[in-house]
Amino acid sequence: MRPLFWTAFWVFLIDQVTKYYVVHWLGLINAPGGRITVFPPFLEYRMAWNRGVNFGLGAGYDMRWVLIGVALAISVGVIVWLWRAGGTRNMMIAAGLLIGGAIGNVVDRVIYGAVADFLNMSCCGIDNPYAFNVADIAIFAGAIGLAFLSDDGGSKPSKKRGTKRS
Repeated sequence: MRPLFWTAFWVFLIDQVTKYYVVHWLGLINAPGGRITVFPPFLEYRMAWNRGVNFGLGAGYDMRWVLIGVALAISVGVIVWLWRAGGTRNMMIAAGLLIGGAIGNVVDRVIYGAVADFLNMSCCGIDNPYAFNVADIAIFAGAIGLAFLSDDGGSKPSKKRGTKRS
């Protein structure tokens, strides 16, 4: 479980530091149009306060505490699942990515009432209207990792007697 907790800690820390740096220290909140060009036309800091879920879905409803509860329940559920079932080092790292990102976004919802999204990537004449953050990347990567690593091809013996993984 150690890789899970260390990964979650570092993801949480990097997420919070980048949010503070971009939003407050660089002053993205007060930037003209809430935008700072970083690497045109590919990367721009674009301030977006996300009160909903992915892509702002449900932002019109007061779901702050519900989303906090869901994120915490999923985080605890993943920890309990891996503690009981075990898992490879890579599964623990994937779970740490997911949990660290979820907790980073929970802290935003508690402090600001919304998640601070600021990364915007566009290219080739396509203007992407959505912004995201380090926590979002980690949550996505962790969920994909858990989905693909949950059956590790038999490198760990099955806990059931008389069954063999193929």
